[in-house]
Amino acid sequence: MLLIRHIPFLRAVLLHSVTAFGGPQGHIGMMMKTFVVERKDVTEAELVEYNGFCQLLPGASSTQTLTLIGYKRGGIPLALLTLLIWILPACTLMAGLSFLLDYFADVQKKVAVFQFIQPMAIGFIAYSSFRTFPLAVHNTITRVIMVIATLTTFLAFKTPWVFPGLIILSGIATNFSDKRIPQVDIKPKKIKWGNLLIFFMLFGIAGYLSETATKQNWTNRKAYNVFENNYRFGSLVFGGGDVLMPLMYEQYVTRPETKQIQNNKRDVLKIDKEAFLTGSGMVRAIPGPVFSIGAFTGGMALRSEGAWRQLWGCVLGAVAIFLPSVLLVLFFFPVWHNLKKYAVIYRSLEGINAAVVGIMTGATAYLIKDNIVFSLFDGNPHAYWDIAIVSGTFFLLRLNKIPSPFIVAGCLLLGALV
Repeated sequence: MLLIRHIPFLRAVLLHSVTAFGGPQGHIGMMMKTFVVERKDVTEAELVEYNGFCQLLPGASSTQTLTLIGYKRGGIPLALLTLLIWILPACTLMAGLSFLLDYFADVQKKVAVFQFIQPMAIGFIAYSSFRTFPLAVHNTITRVIMVIATLTTFLAFKTPWVFPGLIILSGIATNFSDKRIPQVDIKPKKIKWGNLLIFFMLFGIAGYLSETATKQNWTNRKAYNVFENNYRFGSLVFGGGDVLMPLMYEQYVTRPETKQIQNNKRDVLKIDKEAFLTGSGMVRAIPGPVFSIGAFTGGMALRSEGAWRQLWGCVLGAVAIFLPSVLLVLFFFPVWHNLKKYAVIYRSLEGINAAVVGIMTGATAYLIKDNIVFSLFDGNPHAYWDIAIVSGTFFLLRLNKIPSPFIVAGCLLLGALV
């Protein structure tokens, strides 16, 4: 009965899950519009804090941020429901792709209807940066951090450690002075670290079972391999899909062809190169988390073993790749709340929030350069459409008159017509 009052929130999560294009940066902009401006589930300060906190952790940062919004509203039960509703549409689509690959391999990876999604996502990121700037940047040190974070993000956008590195260094930078936020005497609270043992135990058990299953040639060995591979990716990947894709490519395409694997005659998981590239292209064209590709790779790895095992591979891949993100964020966040009672953490948050704004601003500049500026120099007339979409999305969001899903629907319709 308690969950009934959260139905409007869960409905908003579902709508968000089928309209959230543009990767983690775009997702944050859409969350700002839906869950801060329209629904007021969290404040701007809370969303910036959640995003900054999740950037410190490996895994799917936009998934973790949305899970925390559900956690704030209704505790762990609502957080888990929020997660399920958020990942289900994308994982279902990617699992279906593993069954329909022969059809999708013959069609264009970038369908015309999606041609304006990337510039629309840039508009959302720009809007999110605009909204959070006055909240997080308000003195000399935060202005310096914001500028450095912007430039660093722009120059090293695809470097995996740039985001957590910037956030950690920014948190340290604002602790050199204690004048703005002095320490007040507080009663120390016990921090419960025991829950994190589940995360590390699963990591160790999954690795042991996967290796043992392969060496001893267990009947269902590949299912253990699928779980271990995806759990490892979800546990170790910083930087989102841009880092995840090369790691998966090495694991499923390159590694099986190495001399060591072939000489040892190990029956490792293998995915055809063209099939993997098709999946990695399609996952960026659909709404939802990029980590949903785990459902695709899990299905593809077991595709030769029959439809039911392939379906089981899709489920295992999806669960395993998102499980570390959830365990980490839900176990670390209560710890984070206890730590926040200390002035050193408040001072760190000042720098972290400024760094988050810089990261979003730098991401906006990088994506404009990568997707629009180069096209302009090449004389591509399509670039003028992209400029119009970025500007139009930003100003529509500022007006706050049109809900986010209608903006997405408009861009899809325009892409189909132009």
